Amino acid sequence: MTPVLASRKERPWWRDAVTYQIYIRSFADANGDGIGDVEGIRSRLPYLKKLGVDAIWITPWYPSPQHDHGYDVANYMDIEPQYGTLADAEKLIKETHEHGMKLIIDIVPNHSSDQHLWFQAALKAAPGSPERDRYIFRDGKGPNGDLPPNNWEAIFGGCAWQRVIEADGKPGQWYLHLFAVEQPDFNWESAEVRKHFEEILKFWLDRGVDGIRIDVAHGMIKYPGLPDLPETQKNAEMLAPHERPFWDQEGVHDIYRTWRKILDSYPGDRMAVAEAWVSPAERIARYVRADELQNSFNFEMLTTLWKPEEIKKKIDNSIASLIEVGAPPSWVFNNHDVVRSIDRLD
Repeated sequence: MTPVLASRKERPWWRDAVTYQIYIRSFADANGDGIGDVEGIRSRLPYLKKLGVDAIWITPWYPSPQHDHGYDVANYMDIEPQYGTLADAEKLIKETHEHGMKLIIDIVPNHSSDQHLWFQAALKAAPGSPERDRYIFRDGKGPNGDLPPNNWEAIFGGCAWQRVIEADGKPGQWYLHLFAVEQPDFNWESAEVRKHFEEILKFWLDRGVDGIRIDVAHGMIKYPGLPDLPETQKNAEMLAPHERPFWDQEGVHDIYRTWRKILDSYPGDRMAVAEAWVSPAERIARYVRADELQNSFNFEMLTTLWKPEEIKKKIDNSIASLIEVGAPPSWVFNNHDVVRSIDRLD
């Protein structure tokens, strides 16, 4: 056996795995109601194995009002009833392993659904309460608080703040939603939020999940004081050319160091991959340091000109940066958030 093959054999499974992403709602419908489900995935495991798939990545399968394709999570420790039950999920995990494949799930830590029990409790609670501290509530500006706390805009357009009606029936505080209005941002300065997501992680690892894909992994932590942005930079685009006080903050790495310890406490090379829309490669490398996550998507190819010299430059920079931290490169040409590359390139 050559040294190259030997080293590949010794690598953790995720280094060379062919991973198949499944949007559960449209993948396979086992009960004939027109909606994909967990049992539908289970029935296709032999087919996926025949294709040469090593791991399946299931996009959010949690209870959700579906305002954002399941990325508005109402309960992180259960399964959307239209998709099946927790018992169905456990059976799928077991049989995926029996077919010699791994199973990865999405974790959505930047925000929840507005139907999450915590957010519903926050709406009923008073300003300054522990319930509101789980999210990012602020008083508005102006004499009557009629203006949002700052000028941030949401990824999906419009103001990133929504005002609530308080218990007395009057307009009150505002909450932050960097995505849809139905997706309030968690307050990751809250110890309760951090502990809750550690429990979520353990909940699924205990059931045999092999890895997690972290949605908006560069989010979560906001710059202290939530400062206004210059008018030309106030939008929340995912891969921004300028620094943003809501993306890629240093504090997020403390979270991932804790999560890595949890992952490493389980057998079988459990792993995490970051959906971190950050640039340049030197900043991506910070997410995959030895004590943080195992891998991160590199989205720079989505904005690179389709010219050999530009592509080579991005590749060379990525490899050089990742070698410094001992992590593998990973380039994204397509995903479910962007127009397919065949339509972007000419």
